[in-house]
Amino acid sequence: MFEAILTKFKKSPSIGRISLIGSAIALFLLAAKPAIAHHPFGGNTPQNFLEGILSGMGHPVIGPDHFAFVVAIGLLAALKGKQGIFLPIAFILATLAGTGLHLLAIDLPAPELIISASVLAFGVLLSLKNSPNLAWLSGSAAIAGLFHGYAYGEAIVGAEMTPLIAYLAGFALIQLAIALAAFKIARLTLKKIADQPSLPLRFAGFTISGIGVAFLSSAILG
Repeated sequence: MFEAILTKFKKSPSIGRISLIGSAIALFLLAAKPAIAHHPFGGNTPQNFLEGILSGMGHPVIGPDHFAFVVAIGLLAALKGKQGIFLPIAFILATLAGTGLHLLAIDLPAPELIISASVLAFGVLLSLKNSPNLAWLSGSAAIAGLFHGYAYGEAIVGAEMTPLIAYLAGFALIQLAIALAAFKIARLTLKKIADQPSLPLRFAGFTISGIGVAFLSSAILG
């Protein structure tokens, strides 16, 4: 399925590819809710392996704030070449740690506010002509990952070990898939454009920044 999608993107104009990414993110914005409220099973704790992995895979997708952030991570990673893959890896490992903090009943301050701010911040970073170095981005992504993972932990509190492990695997794998898809599409785009190759990614950054503003406003105003 991914090969078919990539084939279509190869044939389409480069600006159009990134426009499609922006449109997809914008559609998720229409269903935006507070970050901690996303529960794939309507608030019910997963009871078995299947429920655990489906819940884990669903949380970063039905949560438009999480989804937009992971896409931003993938696009930023593409600007850093092959080594950029360490950026989503740092984020995903941190989300696992953040979920662990939630399960240990260690509170993080203002998670909804910081998650929303992270979407805005990484959208801005993507829109810059020259983004910070990979080490700085990875550290920032890891800090944001703790809060995103903390939000993921809300849906699995009280679960048995089997669904818990499945849940962790589910949200780690789906985030990696989303980030890699964004990374691959962005790398193809960068190779196609000779003049100002990062410009389409900057346009995507403006879109993600706008989404971040909407989430942040909602978090502040309640």
